Amino acid sequence: MKRILLVLAVVLIGSLGVVTAATAAGRQAMETVSSASQPEPGPPQDVAPVAKVSFSPAAGSDSTNPTAKATATVREGKFDDVTLTGPKGKAVKGSFNSEHTEWTTADPLAYGTTYTWSGSAVGTDGKSAPVNGSFSTLSPAKTVRGTLNIGDGRTVGVAAPVRIQFNGHVADRAAVEHALSVSTSVPVEGSWGWLPDEGGGSRVDWRPKAYWPSGTTVTVKADLFGVAYGQGAYGAADVTSTFEIGRAQIVKADVNSHRMIVMRDGNQIADFPASYGLGTDPNRNTRSGIHVVSEKFTDKRMVSQQYNYDTVEQWAVRISNNGEFIHANPASAAAQGSDNVTHGCVNLSIDNAKAYYDTALYGDPVEVTGTPVQLSARDGDIWDWTLSWDQWKKLSAL
Repeated sequence: MKRILLVLAVVLIGSLGVVTAATAAGRQAMETVSSASQPEPGPPQDVAPVAKVSFSPAAGSDSTNPTAKATATVREGKFDDVTLTGPKGKAVKGSFNSEHTEWTTADPLAYGTTYTWSGSAVGTDGKSAPVNGSFSTLSPAKTVRGTLNIGDGRTVGVAAPVRIQFNGHVADRAAVEHALSVSTSVPVEGSWGWLPDEGGGSRVDWRPKAYWPSGTTVTVKADLFGVAYGQGAYGAADVTSTFEIGRAQIVKADVNSHRMIVMRDGNQIADFPASYGLGTDPNRNTRSGIHVVSEKFTDKRMVSQQYNYDTVEQWAVRISNNGEFIHANPASAAAQGSDNVTHGCVNLSIDNAKAYYDTALYGDPVEVTGTPVQLSARDGDIWDWTLSWDQWKKLSAL
C-alpha cells in the first residue's frame, strides 16, 4: 500500500507540473499576441493643411495676354496676405473679395514680363498654406501704336471724321474694330471705315451718316492694348478722347456763281466774291464735292513746277490735300466775283479771306458744286464724304 500511494503521489505531482508548465506557456503566448496587436507609437507624422491655393493664369504659364486678370483663389480657408510683384519687386495693384478667398489684379500687366506670387492663407484647420508661384506674359514680335486725330477738349466742325492712324500695318482689322467705340450725347448713326494704308501704316475713320449735330459731345475709346493685330503685332496702348462738335458752319461754293457763301446754323453770315479754278483746264478745276477743313496758315508758301509759281499767300485754309485752299490772293482781285482764273484754289480778297479764316474750324465742310471734276480719294486725306453712306459702310471690317 505504501508503495502504491507513493507512485500515485509521484504521478499527481508530475501531472501538476505539466499543467503548471502548460499554463505558463499559454500565458507567455497571450502576452506575445497582445504585444503584437498594440505596437509602440512612433514619431508624429506631418499633416498637409487643408487650404488649397490656385492661380489664374496657371503657375508656370509663359504666354499670358497682359490684359488678362491675374487671380489667386483659396479653397477651405482664407488669405492672410497676397502680393504679385513684377520686375524689381514692384507690386501690382489688386484687391480681395469680401470673403478674402480671392485676390484679383486691378491694373493691366505689361508685355514680356515675369510676375511672382507671394503671401499666405490659413485653412479651416488653422494651418498656414503658402502663396507662391510665377507666370510670364507674352512678348510680341512688334507693337503698333494708334493715334487719334482729335484731342481731348477740342471743338471741331460738323464734318470732322474721327481717325485713328496706326504706325504699322494692321492685318486683323476686325479684331481692332471690335476694340473701338464711339459714344455720343445725342443719338448719331455712324460707321468705321478702313482706308488704304498711308502715313506709315493703317488708318481707320469713323464717319457719321450725315453731318454731326452741333453741340454733340463725342467720346472715342480705342482699347487697343493687348489686341492681336495679326502677323505677330499687338496694340501698344489704349487711346481715348472726348471732344465737342461746334456750330454748324458750312461753306456753299458754287463755282458758276463766283461767290462763296458761309452758312452758320442755317443762317447766312457771309457772301464773298470769289474766283475758282480755271474751267477750261481740268487740272485746274476746283473739285466738286464735300471738302473738309483740315488746317490753316496765316502765311502759306505755295509752289507749282507745272504752272511755274512760287508764292506766299495769306490766310490760307486747307480744304483738301491736292493743293486746294481758301486763301487771299490780291493777284486775282479783278476776277473775284466775275471769273474763274485760279489754279484750283478759292481766291478771296485779303479782308474777306481773313474774316473767313478767323471762323474756320477743323472739320468744317466746304461744299463745292458746278465743276465736271469730282473730289476723290486721289485728292488725299479727308475724302470720307465723297462716298455714299452704303459705300462707306462697306469699308468696315465687321
